[in-house]
Amino acid sequence: MAGAKEGVLFARNGIENTGFAYAFSLIEGKYKLPVLFCLYLDGTTRYNELKRKLAPVTYKSLTSALRGLVADGLVKRVEYPQVPPKVEYSLTERGLSLMPVLDELCLWGEAHRDDRVPSSDW
Repeated sequence: MAGAKEGVLFARNGIENTGFAYAFSLIEGKYKLPVLFCLYLDGTTRYNELKRKLAPVTYKSLTSALRGLVADGLVKRVEYPQVPPKVEYSLTERGLSLMPVLDELCLWGEAHRDDRVPSSDW
């Protein structure tokens, strides 16, 4: 398994200063991954289109997710000076570089969605 030796250090030192912790900090939250995936599939998208696709997301939750993604450089926000206001969102190069990971996550989900999970005695 790749990274097994690094895993020992990971276990000893915790996750605080690891690439995993950093990556997770960028995508944690209920709507960040769905927003990224929608922008990946559909390309440049306006706010209301995202809101419809991610229903029942609230205005506050979607706005918060988008602000975080923009602040972290994963999503680009373009505001056009017109009435009514027009704002479009798209993935940045940095955001696009995350898409192979999301693709693998989707493939794993498709392969295992019908698995029967044995009960645990926790």
